Amino acid sequence: MSSALDRRAVLTEYILSHQADFYRLAYSYVKDRDAALDVVQESIVKALSKADSLREPAYVKTWFYRILVNESITWFRQGKRLVPLEDQLEQEAAPECDPGARLDLYDAIEKLSEKERTVIRLRFFEDLKLEEIARVTGANLNTVKSRLYKGLKHLKEWTEEDDIDA
Repeated sequence: MSSALDRRAVLTEYILSHQADFYRLAYSYVKDRDAALDVVQESIVKALSKADSLREPAYVKTWFYRILVNESITWFRQGKRLVPLEDQLEQEAAPECDPGARLDLYDAIEKLSEKERTVIRLRFFEDLKLEEIARVTGANLNTVKSRLYKGLKHLKEWTEEDDIDA
């Protein structure tokens, strides 16, 4: 088994080399630049303080992603997601006038359940394997597969355009 110093070194190296990935995932939850940076910072602090609980350095990625996802969800649930109206208007594009316009994929992802949304984000935005997602979420592999397929089914239903031109 590796020493605490080795685990901390592996963790530090991983954090330094993947900061952009962490920010992207946090931003997908909180939808605010400063908030995403805060979530990443809190996750790093928590990970460094709990480096001794990293039993197997080979799993540093899934171990850290679990902390990051939990911090993102906690931030979102605590209502910190409130953004001043002026900031929200600046960040959002003008709504489309055509009521038949295609539903944006990112809006559809936000309509998924929290567990389905997490699986979709980790699989397609972070390119994690299903086994890694199971470790990150603490769910068994079949549950992850079920959430993925259910989420994809919903996304397909919500974003499918009618074949009017055909």
